[in-house]
Amino acid sequence: MAAPSLPPRANKPPPPPVPRSTKPNLPKRLPAIKKKRCLLWDWTCTDEKNGVPWAMDNIDFQYVSSVCNWNAWTPPELKDRAPFRPMVRTEGQLEGWEWTAISDTKEPIIHFFNEPERIPIAAEKAADIWTERMVPLQAKGKKVSSPGCASDPGGEAWLDKFMSLTSSHPPDFLNLHYYGPDGDGAIAYLEKLHAKYPGLPVIVSEIACISRDIGQVHAFTKQLVNWMDETDWIFEYAFFGCMPKPADDFVSPQAQLMNEDGSFTALMKKLMTEQPMT
Repeated sequence: MAAPSLPPRANKPPPPPVPRSTKPNLPKRLPAIKKKRCLLWDWTCTDEKNGVPWAMDNIDFQYVSSVCNWNAWTPPELKDRAPFRPMVRTEGQLEGWEWTAISDTKEPIIHFFNEPERIPIAAEKAADIWTERMVPLQAKGKKVSSPGCASDPGGEAWLDKFMSLTSSHPPDFLNLHYYGPDGDGAIAYLEKLHAKYPGLPVIVSEIACISRDIGQVHAFTKQLVNWMDETDWIFEYAFFGCMPKPADDFVSPQAQLMNEDGSFTALMKKLMTEQPMT
């Protein structure tokens, strides 16, 4: 008896094996760099006679978002390696070549008044200047920060008054300062001010630990750096500060970011190279 014939499909050879994936083993994606760290580069660093302008070449700019020197003029040693933040520090920057530099700047962000309650400038006068000088700059597309006031009751009251007087044309950023020994206290202060003005991203344009204990200074800096890097409403922050000699006796010598010879301290090296900071 003849064997039964198979259906045509059964006579076809089996399909070839599916080849294994030839995709290369790619390295794991590194976390995105957060560029929030503003470099406070004191004007004394730029001084031709006694300064250390060459030290700028030793800056690692990988986490640097901007540079500020509390002035209207850009440090020539910056060489366009980061954005510059021009500042109307006092009423003196509202006239002459300094005002021309600010009003004609190509930089996108301008700072307005540095601790005006201590100069002193009345909040009412500052609000008038804001309307006359800063609002027109906003109309030209510039973003302008609020005045940066001290983190004490007087500074907070001054800022509240200014913000109420300029509510019809508010700043683009809330500019805050903080000096103290305790990291938890710093975070609580920043959160409190953000809760008052939740619509504004925050620039912490000056911050530092005032403790004389080096361990406490490093713990404060590490805690604040890592918290601010991960906090969405913190736009930018600046630790005080790069200068060959301490500005005064208030900020801890242990918090200095530069030595007298222009080299950087261990704390500055961590700020430049670590994210998260250890």
